[in-house]
Amino acid sequence: MTSVSDSLAAHVDVNDIAAPMPAGDDEDLVAALRAGDETAFASLLDGHYDTMLRVARLHVATREAAEDVVQETFLGVIKGIDRFEARSSFRTWMFRILVNQAKTRGERERRSQPFSSLERELDANAPAVDPERFRPDGRWAGFWCTPPSTEQLPEASVLAGEAGDRLAAAIDALPPAQRAVMTLRDVDGLTSAEVCSLLNLTQGNQRVLLHRARSKARANLELYLLERVEV
Repeated sequence: MTSVSDSLAAHVDVNDIAAPMPAGDDEDLVAALRAGDETAFASLLDGHYDTMLRVARLHVATREAAEDVVQETFLGVIKGIDRFEARSSFRTWMFRILVNQAKTRGERERRSQPFSSLERELDANAPAVDPERFRPDGRWAGFWCTPPSTEQLPEASVLAGEAGDRLAAAIDALPPAQRAVMTLRDVDGLTSAEVCSLLNLTQGNQRVLLHRARSKARANLELYLLERVEV
């Protein structure tokens, strides 16, 4: 039977929710797309669709509108692939097309809230966990000094994936800007530079939003662990 520590190992530290998305070989991918390789296009669609949908939803009012934006983006990528000059990574170039499409759609609908207005969250939301509980610097900066223990959890009552579901719900409950930054960084694996570019944030604001999002997610997960100990 899977132990509690094993089943929670991938979820306790939200810094390790997902490994960074592999950049892949841009030259080979671009060459394949320019050659009309349907397999390359299908792979591109499968690998990025969910992330692109989440980014589009930051600017448009409905999922249906976001799906339209993603489709328009892929069409734009295919039509514009010959103009790709590799001044940035292919993924960055593709996501810039996406954001431009999404902003245009959002402005046309006049329903989307400018993402920059959400930066009030930088001041309006205090950290959910005492900052002194995390390492301040060095390689492990931002990690727990002493993570919540799982040793006392009743193994029989903990199902594999339960903590992951709790963590996913905690991320969904975050304020919009924090949720967007944490999702793009920790779930989708985008770099800080890519997130700043996509969401029009400074590096400093991106770091603050990410820290607060991770802090709240940790607090929610810690509460879950405490609840399980008390069962």
